[in-house]
Amino acid sequence: MRARQADRETAIPHPRETSRLFGHREAEAALLAAYRSGRIPHAWLIGGPQGIGKATLAYRMARFVLAHPQPLSPAVQRAGDLAIDPDDAVARQVAAGSHGGLLTLERTANDRGVMRTVITVDETRETIAFFGSTAAAEGWRVCIVDTVDELNPNAANALLKILEEPPQQSLFLLVSHAPARVLATIQSRCRKLRLRPLATDDVIGAAASAAELDPNDPALGEAAEASEGSVARALTLLGGDALKLQQRTAALLARLPQVDPRELHTLGDSLGGSDRVALAAFIDGIDRWIAERLHADEANANQNLPRLARLAEVWEKIVRAARDTETYNLERKPLVFSVFGWLADATR
Repeated sequence: MRARQADRETAIPHPRETSRLFGHREAEAALLAAYRSGRIPHAWLIGGPQGIGKATLAYRMARFVLAHPQPLSPAVQRAGDLAIDPDDAVARQVAAGSHGGLLTLERTANDRGVMRTVITVDETRETIAFFGSTAAAEGWRVCIVDTVDELNPNAANALLKILEEPPQQSLFLLVSHAPARVLATIQSRCRKLRLRPLATDDVIGAAASAAELDPNDPALGEAAEASEGSVARALTLLGGDALKLQQRTAALLARLPQVDPRELHTLGDSLGGSDRVALAAFIDGIDRWIAERLHADEANANQNLPRLARLAEVWEKIVRAARDTETYNLERKPLVFSVFGWLADATR
């Protein structure tokens, strides 16, 4: 679920339209060095927490490759980063979604206009026609999957078949919020690139740039401090209600496996009937709590394997339930009770 403040949602540009990159200089340098060598791996798994700029980096790499199709050219060899002029023809085509050398796989709306909860196998099979068609002017084909976490099982297997026998001059950039949960067979065919949460100053800069906000706004600074390095989270928290909701959620999570039904009723009421920001703030708080528990248990994985498995299973159930709630505009209170019920069972 992409957490964006409802009244600013249409103003926040898609990553394909975002030319600036905040942070992640080491990751950018790794991609540039690999391309400059002339022997770049055909697939990259770009992983890290949600909202830190993974897709922005993927599109930045795609634009660079499509604008500079010869890795050994002087322009590539002397480049200090992956930036290209926003007025460049390639940049304009990528921003418009019209470049013939770029295919993006992401969730789309169905025939009824409802956003799907997964990337389907039929959409993934588009890669076969895409890579099998006549090459672009200089031969490069780039496929961005945003995110690979949202591929259904059949779609993941369809992508795997392409990755197993990659065409010449093909580049796959797979974005993932949870790279450890990606199919091991897909992981094994990718170079892994792990992105860290952004520094607070970078969160402020990226959020201000994305939503046309004043970077000196104290409210933005407070949201950035609480965002744990995620621009998406900062934008969600901007405004006191979402931040207070996350604090209330965190207090209830701290008491697990004990659950107070009265407080769950109150929390469910605070999510409102159709407020996407409140729902995103709630799920984001749950996601962070589970991620912290999984990370803590990884140090003693052999001893904590059953609990790790239970939490991972619950995390997947929560993600599916949250997507259904958002997609079909379902009541939020039953989701709150389900989430805390699942977590209580998993932590006993």
